[in-house]
Amino acid sequence: MGSVLIPDHLKPRDGRFGSGPSRVPVEALEALTGPGSVMGTSHRQAPVKSLVARLQENLAALYRLPDGYQVVLGNGGSNVFWDIAVCCLIEHRSAHGVWGEFGRKFVDAVAAAPFLQPPVSYTAPFGQAAQMVPADGVDVYAWPQNETSTGVCAPVQRLDAPGALMLIDATSSAGGMDADISQTDAYYFAPQKNFASDGGLWVGFCSPAALARSARLTAERWVPPMLNLSVAAENSALHQTLNTPALATLALFDHQLTWLLENGGMSFAEARTKASSGALYAWAEAKPFVRPFVADPAQRSPVVATLAFDETVDAKALTSVMRENGIVDIEPYRSAGPNQIRVGCYAAVDPSDVDALIACLDWVIERL
Repeated sequence: MGSVLIPDHLKPRDGRFGSGPSRVPVEALEALTGPGSVMGTSHRQAPVKSLVARLQENLAALYRLPDGYQVVLGNGGSNVFWDIAVCCLIEHRSAHGVWGEFGRKFVDAVAAAPFLQPPVSYTAPFGQAAQMVPADGVDVYAWPQNETSTGVCAPVQRLDAPGALMLIDATSSAGGMDADISQTDAYYFAPQKNFASDGGLWVGFCSPAALARSARLTAERWVPPMLNLSVAAENSALHQTLNTPALATLALFDHQLTWLLENGGMSFAEARTKASSGALYAWAEAKPFVRPFVADPAQRSPVVATLAFDETVDAKALTSVMRENGIVDIEPYRSAGPNQIRVGCYAAVDPSDVDALIACLDWVIERL
């Protein structure tokens, strides 16, 4: 087929709808070169340490952190935190919710550790979530609040398993979905989703129990310093990371977090993500050729909306045309399903841009 040119008046103001990294506001990028920028300065000096301290304080405010919890930062991303959990938080055996690629990757990391027992997996087909229940001999339970690959979300609540730690992967939910942090022992994420930043950093809201477990296990096991949660906590208490962080990531993170708090905090963020994803789900339910990939409305993500088309629509051709018109990164996760789109509905995405995206989808599908 020849080129399909979407009329400019239909297009979103910003055509970036990726599920990771998310779009970064232009104003945040411009601030990197403006007055007071920390770019090109030492991360051990007051300006950067003050920036880290502000991030920690604002994150604690955004999520109403319980007393005793620490905002811990470290080099790397959420994948690194899985290795940290393997080394520092899982004592003997862990149990995992697996209903997408990122839950599965954590299980794989645990299964490769020769000093741990084989993990328990609570699995569900892509597009569904499994129920997490207590199991014998398990001292860590882990699952994603939002499975980025599929757009399935799950409750954040402590299981009836005394002494066990609850680890919640919040990489694509933090900053766009609320949570009661007291129900977790490590609520961990990276800032390149709702916090509209870049990669290279992980953040964990760590309970006293998690920090105590780490201190005990790292005294017994050899753990590389970069994977040592206790070392990360010690450095975070000094408002720094063990190794040099990506300063742009910190600055972009700070810009978005400040914007969220100035506009109402978590209620503001949730209103935006739910408006965007809700418009997509309503569109899919009203059309005969498309449906929400997650059948159960209670499990549909407000921050990552995945839609599945029937055989009358070629999603690959659709996403190709959209990309040619500057509407990018709505392709599905590579293993979730071939005839889908996946739309990042993060806090930085203006709901009016999602409305425009829907108008463009209608326009292109009619012509395909």
